[in-house]
Amino acid sequence: MTADHGGTRLNKFISETGICSRREADRLIEQGAVAVNGQAAGMGVKVTANDRVTINGKPLRARPRPVYLVYNKPVGITCTTDQAIPGNIVDAVSYPARIFPIGRLDKPSCGLILLTNDGDIVNKILRAGNAHEKEYIVSVDKPVTDDFVAKMAAGVPILDTVTKPCKVRKIGPRSFNIILTQGLNRQIRRMAHYLGFEVTSLKRVRIMNISLDGLGNGQWREVTPRELGEINRLLQGSSKTEEASRLDTPKAARRGPKTGPGKAAPGRRPASLGRERPAAGKGGRAGNAGRRGR
Repeated sequence: MTADHGGTRLNKFISETGICSRREADRLIEQGAVAVNGQAAGMGVKVTANDRVTINGKPLRARPRPVYLVYNKPVGITCTTDQAIPGNIVDAVSYPARIFPIGRLDKPSCGLILLTNDGDIVNKILRAGNAHEKEYIVSVDKPVTDDFVAKMAAGVPILDTVTKPCKVRKIGPRSFNIILTQGLNRQIRRMAHYLGFEVTSLKRVRIMNISLDGLGNGQWREVTPRELGEINRLLQGSSKTEEASRLDTPKAARRGPKTGPGKAAPGRRPASLGRERPAAGKGGRAGNAGRRGR
């Protein structure tokens, strides 16, 4: 077994081939099903491309080509890879290789979501401390006022914290544009609710340099080489570890609400605030009619 400490952790090495998640790889390692260079592997082992990794005696196949997709998620699609759940995003996109979403959009929300098989880029984009922009168009149930815009932009107390200052501008009588660098649980809906407004529609139109331009509802496309190059430039120096998030994301923002203004009472979860598992539709490549085959 290699002693190269510059290698990749075994569970990550296995998951990057696309056969399973890191958690599932951990279970295989714990069960003794994984061997490195003929020896049973333990947790935390690091390997390189020169090592021979087998699972139940069968060689691990090569790491697949990295995949990066832009998907215009319709309302009703669930951002889960669990294909037992009707309307899951994997079936909706129907890509012929294992992919997973970078973050999530709630079931009643729509718009841009990225999918990939590259775990490193997922962590770098999602960590709150990395401050990468996400842009939304939001409609609410009553007229948008200057006071509402100012308070949303300055920061709103939700989930045992105050949201970071953000960019907000009115774009219609009951709609506004908002650019966040955070990703708290149902953040925009909670912010609006705290100020006495209810979100009636929410669409994400941009993540970093990637936008929905030209992509119809339910359609997807591959990230272009130019877009990927710009993403990598923007990600330079971004942390892919949890420290980037823990610096400014309280535990309550990750585990769910407590009582208080704009928060659910114990045992109750308002329909506008409760976390829903995002459900269903069928998308295809932009410009194509129907879904791409498996």
